[in-house]
Amino acid sequence: MTDEQAPSWSHAPKIKVERVQTGVRMEKNMLKVLKALAAYLDISLGDLLEGIVLHAFDGIPPFGDEMIARISKLKDVYGMEHDATASHRFVE
Repeated sequence: MTDEQAPSWSHAPKIKVERVQTGVRMEKNMLKVLKALAAYLDISLGDLLEGIVLHAFDGIPPFGDEMIARISKLKDVYGMEHDATASHRFVE
């Protein structure tokens, strides 16, 4: 991603926070899609998840149409067949 393509938030003032290590468990292919998306955006997985959560907590969609299309392609590549209707229904 070039500087011209960089999102506007990448140039905003930085905010100091304390981060902690966590051992969350999630569906395998979902994690693959998230890691691939983070790599595409050139950010860490944690940074991606923080952004998704902050947007969700404010009721703002975290992704626009172009990124949703990219995510759809990544879901195909990594075999993620689930959508929001699967929420809270996964079992091991």
